[in-house]
Parts: sequence; structure tokens; C-alpha cells
Amino acid sequence: MRAGSLPLGRRALPTGVELYRLGGDGEIERVTGEGVHRLGREGLLRFIDDGQGAHYLIGDADSGPERPSHATVKLGVVAPHSAFSPHVHGAEHVVLSLGYSTCTLVEHGRVVELLLPPGHCVRIPAMLPHSFGNRAGRPLLIMAANTGLGIADADYAVGAAEAADRGWAEVAAELRVLDGTRPAPLRVRERVAAGLRRVAGLLEPVGPR
Repeated sequence: MRAGSLPLGRRALPTGVELYRLGGDGEIERVTGEGVHRLGREGLLRFIDDGQGAHYLIGDADSGPERPSHATVKLGVVAPHSAFSPHVHGAEHVVLSLGYSTCTLVEHGRVVELLLPPGHCVRIPAMLPHSFGNRAGRPLLIMAANTGLGIADADYAVGAAEAADRGWAEVAAELRVLDGTRPAPLRVRERVAAGLRRVAGLLEPVGPR
């Protein structure tokens, strides 16, 4: 019998290995050799705005110039029909969307809205104004990576008011263009696809318990 086909309840993960189960309603379960641990909202860090949460996989919230890390990687939970306040990062930023999301960007006054279905990843350069949102009525899971900045760093997410205080007039003006940006609603075919994904999730096998 191959190792991968051992009965789920009969084997423990190797020391240090963590398996994450990401549910369709924003649930996160962390599986280790010691058992299964559900990461509830109370166990997540505040992620830019109230109501949004994050759990670090690599690095931590304090990663930055004083505590250098080559990269930070975290799971994020975005509330239904919500968007992060427009901001810029002091480092490049990569986001993998595991649900129906939107990324709205602005450059030289030109606004571009990217509608991201599950499995799409967007890379955003440093200092490009943007906002990321959840288009669905269920919590959205994302995986976000930054080059070396944690969410506690002063340059992690700079909004319009702070940009103006720093003398970044052009950045502040472009961020204000995104004020009030709301995620576009799901299209009919996306609602159908989301329902089929939920059914598929019930049929797919899970990892060891």
C-alpha cells in the first residue's frame, strides 16, 4: 500500500508539517501531528481593516527592516461584499484568490478593475494604488505574499491620508480615486459555478485526520 493511501485516521503528519484545509465559507483548519485545529476569527490578526483577518504561514506581522524576512506569506479572510481600504504597499505584493474577488487598480488616473475567479493570482508592484474586494456573499479566502513586509510595518498598507502626510501628493490623489470602490456583484454564471464548486467540495477527499 502506498504511503499516500494509508487510512486517514491511522497516520500522523511528520514533525513540523502543517496541512491547511480551506473551506468554501472562509473556514481554515490547520492539521498537524497533534490533531486538527480550527482557526476561528478570534484567532486571526486584523488585516488592514476591521472585519478582515489574516494568519501567517511565513514571516509574521512584525517582519520589516528591523526584523528582516525575505517574504511574508499569509492566509487572509475577506468579509462578504467588502473591500479593503485603498492603499499602497512599500513592497511588491502577490495575491492568490480562492474565491470570487476583484482587484481595482489606478495608474495616472486610469482605473482598471480585474474580476478574479477562483485560482487567479495577481502581482502588484510596490506603490501602485489598489483595493482588493470580495464579490460574493460568503467569506473569501486569499493567499497574500509580500517581499519582506508584515502588516504591522508602517509601509505595509499606506492609505490616502497617510500618503498626504508623507508628502506623496500624487499617490494620495490616486488613492482617493478609489474611495468608495465597491466589489462588482457576481454574474449569473458565476453564481452557478460557485454552487457547483460547493457540491464538488463535498465530494472531494480530505487529508489525514
